[in-house]
This record gives sequence, structure tokens and C-alpha cells, in this order.
Amino acid sequence: MKVFEDYFSELQTDMVAICLEYVENKADEIFIYCSYEPTMYVFDFFYRINGKVVHKHQLNKAVNELDSQKPVYDISRERQKAALRIGNQNLKLIHKKCEEFSKEMPAEIKFYYNVKQNSLKGNYRYDLVYSNDGELLPDDIFDSWFHEVEKTNL
Repeated sequence: MKVFEDYFSELQTDMVAICLEYVENKADEIFIYCSYEPTMYVFDFFYRINGKVVHKHQLNKAVNELDSQKPVYDISRERQKAALRIGNQNLKLIHKKCEEFSKEMPAEIKFYYNVKQNSLKGNYRYDLVYSNDGELLPDDIFDSWFHEVEKTNL
């Protein structure tokens, strides 16, 4: 019989798989941001490729300098939307499983996946991050994390 951790693990794995597929397995690290605060689900991700930290729509910037100007990755809007939609569905399923198993739903999850080592680490936060703040939006939190990771690259 499956326990909560089995479902949770499967959904996390699927989120990583979506992000890996999006980048055609050509990334060094994947950073996945999930947020749930009452009535709002947010899923987004970015990468480290060739030592550069890039958003999902900037993937070709990480490789184009090495390979003239030929795009390596399909970063079309449709592809971005599809990846975000699937990630969001997984986040909603995590919430559903939390309710089914009487577990607290994290308000924020930050996953770090090292592709070469096949290693996933998760950071979970349960207190509200932006709902109680009149200024902050989920995008602000995501961008802040992106810049934090980017700085570790210098």
C-alpha cells in the first residue's frame, strides 16, 4: 500500500522529469520553485547550464556563445506553457495528497536537482511567504531566488 511519502516522491520526480525534458537533459542543475498560498498555485523553474544561471526562456543564451547563433533548445511559448501547466498540476496533486493524508501543505518548496549526480534536495517552508505582504508577489520570491543562485556563480 502506498503511503504519503510515495505519492509525494512520485510527484517531485515528475516535476524534475518535466524540467529535464524541457531542457532535453542538457543542464547541469535545475532549480524548481513551487508555491501554494490559499487559492494560488505557482510553479516555475530555472537552470544552470555551462556555468550560467538562466531562466527557461533564456536557455539558448547559455550555449549560443559556444555554438554560433543556432538555437539548441525549443523555448517556444507553447512549450513553456505546457511545462508550467504540468508542474502546476503536480503541485495541485501534492496539495490533494496532503489533504487526503492530513499533512500540512508547504507554502513554498524549492527543489535543487543536480543532473550529473541525479541528486534532489528540497527546502520546505510552511509559513505564508507573500500573502501577508501587500507588496510581494510569487514572481518576486522566484526572481530573488534566481538572483541569489546567480550570485553564487560569480
